[in-house]
Amino acid sequence: MASEITYAEVKFQNTSPAAVVKVPPETKKQQHHPQKYPLWLPWLISVLLLLLCIALVTVLLVAPFSHSGDQPPAFKQKFKEWSCDSAVPGGKAFTSAVSPPAEEGWACCPKGWKRFQGSCYYLSGDATSWANSEQNCTGMGSHLVVITSKAEQDFLSKEVKKPLRGENHYIGLIAQMGQWHWVDQTPFNVTAAFWREGEPSNPDDEKCVVIHRTSGLLNNWNDVQCNSHHRICEAAAIIV
Repeated sequence: MASEITYAEVKFQNTSPAAVVKVPPETKKQQHHPQKYPLWLPWLISVLLLLLCIALVTVLLVAPFSHSGDQPPAFKQKFKEWSCDSAVPGGKAFTSAVSPPAEEGWACCPKGWKRFQGSCYYLSGDATSWANSEQNCTGMGSHLVVITSKAEQDFLSKEVKKPLRGENHYIGLIAQMGQWHWVDQTPFNVTAAFWREGEPSNPDDEKCVVIHRTSGLLNNWNDVQCNSHHRICEAAAIIV
């Protein structure tokens, strides 16, 4: 007997699709830029620049009006004893001051110097060459005298004629390349010169100038060789 074959239909359910695993998107890494300088630094720089500008403006505005005695010139620093006259007409005077007075209203020269108008003059008791004379004057914070007016010439002429003065006194006039020049670069005015008659006689060989004691009161300049003579130094008076 033939065996009976039984067929069975077997149905398989479709397998579910593979589960999709949702992966959260990768979070972007926050980019941190390092701070190159602190936030307060620009403010600090601005404040410092402002203070610098204020200080500069203060110096420019205040310095020109500062009292001249705050920073004494070299001439003032060279001497300890001073003779001072009141700047007020008819005012008092005193000598042997240790230094120029602190209060205002005085015109002062070193003790032993002569004052005329706004200048102080030193007439030496010794004699030396013109170059050494100028060096001696500059060493005292002054220079060989530069004469710019008839009144100044008259004052000096009377001073050199006083007893015990030397015969010749150097002034700050010297010949250079055939031209007369003042030591402080003041332009030489030929119409305001006070030469003796017939002078200058030999500027090629006699390049220096003196006030000649025995000449006339006003016209007494003489060109000479730059050897040994007395000298007149000049500096601005200290006004306080």
